[in-house]
Amino acid sequence: MYKLATALLILISLSARAQQPELKGGLMTFVKNNTIYPAYSLHNCIQGIVNIGFKLNDRGEIYYSTITSGVGTDLDDEALRLIRMSSKKWTVPNDHDTTTLLVVPINFSLSGYDCDRKSKGDIALAIKAYKDNEELTKVITNFYQNKEKGNFKPEDEAKIAQIKSQLGIDDEYLDEMVNNGLKKIKQGDRQGACEDFIFVKYMGSDKANDWLTKYCK
Repeated sequence: MYKLATALLILISLSARAQQPELKGGLMTFVKNNTIYPAYSLHNCIQGIVNIGFKLNDRGEIYYSTITSGVGTDLDDEALRLIRMSSKKWTVPNDHDTTTLLVVPINFSLSGYDCDRKSKGDIALAIKAYKDNEELTKVITNFYQNKEKGNFKPEDEAKIAQIKSQLGIDDEYLDEMVNNGLKKIKQGDRQGACEDFIFVKYMGSDKANDWLTKYCK
């Protein structure tokens, strides 16, 4: 199981007395109910705080969002996804300055995954590996995109298989990506789900093809 805690909303504003926008049902509850702990960080016991900055219009819609500081793994993407999912669910005071940057620190933490067996050094190496491996993941994606177009060298496929093995991209990992995508569909996050399904496809797998056809056309 994993636990999530969300720090208080911080408003970077000219007026400290201004009434703050509020998320219907509460931000902490929303984050707790909608978080899908990302596969890489889950497998490597990566935890930490991701700060997301965003701006709201007078209809409670998020029209700008960004990672202001993060962990450096897929936790950053999940925090950004959660805040974007909250769009249209905010109650905005009449006097709210829509240019105000709101900053939300989201704390990801794990329990029950034997993370006490992971040293700080192991986790630091996993974070570094994630950053290094992003370029290798792009190599895999480009290969399968070119293969789809008929523009590839068959002899390169063995090299791609080696890279996938090096990165731990196996059937179990891809099954988890598909399952995460299906969870996002249930949440109404079709964009996030399709990103997961497309990732699986361009890792050379057909595991997500039916879901791509159903949800992502």
